[in-house]
Amino acid sequence: MAQPTIARIERGQDDPRLGTLKRLLLACDETIEVLPRTGAGIDRTEIRVLLGLSPAARVASLVEEAATMDRLSRARRTR
Repeated sequence: MAQPTIARIERGQDDPRLGTLKRLLLACDETIEVLPRTGAGIDRTEIRVLLGLSPAARVASLVEEAATMDRLSRARRTR
């Protein structure tokens, strides 16, 4: 790869394509991995509902859910 191309990328004057980035990383003995964006595909409906509750109501909900999780955990161990 031409040095002026690398210099433009380093100065932020050029955005390399994925293929160029892969070649640069390969020269540095590195690699790139494409992963799903964090939070992509998450239904935030329930989160919004919980955030709409008062802090006391959220704590009460947590206590109820903790009891349910405890029961499920015990049931699983007895199988």
